[in-house]
Amino acid sequence: MANNAHAKTHPYHLVDPSPWPFLGSMAALWLAFMALLFMHPDMLGEGSAATVRGLGVWKIIVGLAPVLLVMALWWRDVVREGEYQGHHTPVVQIGLRYGMALFIASEVMFFVAFFWAFFDASLYPREAIGGVWPPKDIQTFDAFELPFLNTLILLLSGCTVTWAHHELIEGNRAKVLQALGITVLLGLSFTALQAYEYSHAAFGFRQNIYSSTFYMATGFHGFHVMVGTIFLAVCWFRVWLGHFKPNHHFGFEAAAWYWHFVDVVWLFLFVCIYWWGA
Repeated sequence: MANNAHAKTHPYHLVDPSPWPFLGSMAALWLAFMALLFMHPDMLGEGSAATVRGLGVWKIIVGLAPVLLVMALWWRDVVREGEYQGHHTPVVQIGLRYGMALFIASEVMFFVAFFWAFFDASLYPREAIGGVWPPKDIQTFDAFELPFLNTLILLLSGCTVTWAHHELIEGNRAKVLQALGITVLLGLSFTALQAYEYSHAAFGFRQNIYSSTFYMATGFHGFHVMVGTIFLAVCWFRVWLGHFKPNHHFGFEAAAWYWHFVDVVWLFLFVCIYWWGA
């Protein structure tokens, strides 16, 4: 009777008390503080400004490390709940799907802000930039050189991650690993080419509204590519460990959704900023 009193009679997952939300908030606050120090070394006073400047990029690394640690430990617990404790029932997975869909919707609105700024400046160029778009002092990239190559790379990676998903549904673990590995390599290739492009840009971030909107939009997209690449690399290791099943693999699906979102955003960036905007 005691066992029956504690038996689970519903398909929902009531999460145990966890330290990660609080620790995650504190880690994010610490990262924000270190980022402010990086951008404003004199924030604590002129006396300590020289010392703070001497730390360089290490301020960001020290700020980011606790965030990454909390994320890794928190998601480790989520993986345990789904793979070993059986808490991710079909009903719980519906909630996870809604959560991921809403997260991607919020990311869409994030990029809408940058596109809004770009189109406001490009469709109605102000006198400050000579009333023309692009501004006269801007030498733009040729859209059909390196940006076009990166477009092909991302589109191909969208095909390979879909291939991996189909192989996962069919239960072909070796081919899933192969397809996911190719996707991760394509993601790394995109990031490397983006860094090469930035290093050869003829304009700087602060030059004018064109350079600011260009770097903000493409730079944040590049950050999303790096996050998505890590997401898919983690999925590769989880496939290798045998976590995903043909009928139970939402973690992989979430990564694939995110990667396709990254693909679509890049298509808009390529057409609007690299091609039309130039």
